[in-house]
Amino acid sequence: MDYYGIGFSNIRLPNSSKSYIYKYNKGINTFPEEVLLHEFLHSLERNAKEYNYERPELHDYEKYGYKNENLIGQKKWYTDYMNKNIQTSSGMIGLPEEIYNFKPAKNSNFEHSYEIEEFKQPENIFETIKEIFNKITYKFLG
Repeated sequence: MDYYGIGFSNIRLPNSSKSYIYKYNKGINTFPEEVLLHEFLHSLERNAKEYNYERPELHDYEKYGYKNENLIGQKKWYTDYMNKNIQTSSGMIGLPEEIYNFKPAKNSNFEHSYEIEEFKQPENIFETIKEIFNKITYKFLG
């Protein structure tokens, strides 16, 4: 999660058109955005730690009775975590409301970022033909 003290999360996507993350499939990845949310929550968790707020660790969901469920993954845990709605014997815990007001993302935080082309949709007939040709070529040449 921490990259040379800069404090952001890296998400590595495989460079393969056969990867499930590039395709929506109800039986496999109904909640495919979970990995993006998970890494974003790590950033908020780190900010809360820097500001000395008490909060549960993101990976401790089982400690509080949550499960990684089929199709929705850890959606209930993440929702309660973000809304400070995790029931404990000493009251409700989760991310503090104030954390959403600290360290907003700015363009300067992403100086070395680049746009991912995997989600780009064809915008005209030429791009559509090129995409079809690339898929055919990939299928036969691997």
